[in-house]
Amino acid sequence: MSKKVYEALNWASSFLTEKGRDENAGEIMLRHLTGMSRAQLFANMREDLAEDVWVKFEEYVFQHGEAGVPIQYLLGFEEFYGRRFRVSPAVLIPRPETEELVLGALGRMKRLFGEEAAVKVLDVGTGSGAIGVMMKLEAPAANVVLSDLSSAALQVAKGNAAELGADVEFVHGDLLQPFIQEGVRFDVILSNPPYIPEGDRSWMSVVVKEHEPETALFAGEDGLDLYRRFMDELPLVLREKALVGFEVGTGQGELVARMLKSRFPEARVEVVNDINGKDRMVFAEIG
Repeated sequence: MSKKVYEALNWASSFLTEKGRDENAGEIMLRHLTGMSRAQLFANMREDLAEDVWVKFEEYVFQHGEAGVPIQYLLGFEEFYGRRFRVSPAVLIPRPETEELVLGALGRMKRLFGEEAAVKVLDVGTGSGAIGVMMKLEAPAANVVLSDLSSAALQVAKGNAAELGADVEFVHGDLLQPFIQEGVRFDVILSNPPYIPEGDRSWMSVVVKEHEPETALFAGEDGLDLYRRFMDELPLVLREKALVGFEVGTGQGELVARMLKSRFPEARVEVVNDINGKDRMVFAEIG
């Protein structure tokens, strides 16, 4: 039996609250399924939902509420830096904090190399392609390479680059190894690597730990395994004058900054807080 819009929203809100999920998720899912804006949805509160929309909506709400499937995987996309990126369980869902990494990198890159410089940029562990694709769209003169260890993730990134019109290159491989082997060097290297300590698994939301790719989340006992590898590999692929930008987990900023300072003693290393005041980015300007 079909439902009116307000009945569907009320049911979803109570069900999701009971399951410990965000009660507003129902509205997001219903807007997606009906193609309505928020204002349109509220203006049509007493209208009947089409039967197929109600069936799909109920299915989405159950999947998110019962199984904890992230809304973004159900809808198939997430907004990032003003663009829509397709996502699947093969990739980490882009977060707003990562937009700040892109913004910070763009500003520093333009200051270091000039507005229209044809700098060579690498996005390591690209996932959905969010960082690399946005760097290319915002700095069209740059030559941007996106790499990932996961072939499935690279397929998602390729689709996003094609859809958003970003002319970038893709490389399959483990961290910086493919570039070390080929002797390729970069002016800018950016990464949002896995940085969650194994011990955090016990209290994390099932929405994240049971659905997003494990290899994109966890990185050893203290969450710093990948940064340690970066310190060994970065000197082999950076040009003399270079910019490195990492996203880090809360409380890891100073540790990663110390690693970079130890590896590149002359570098200007900076820990930058995100919009919520948490240490989230570390930048190193080298040479």
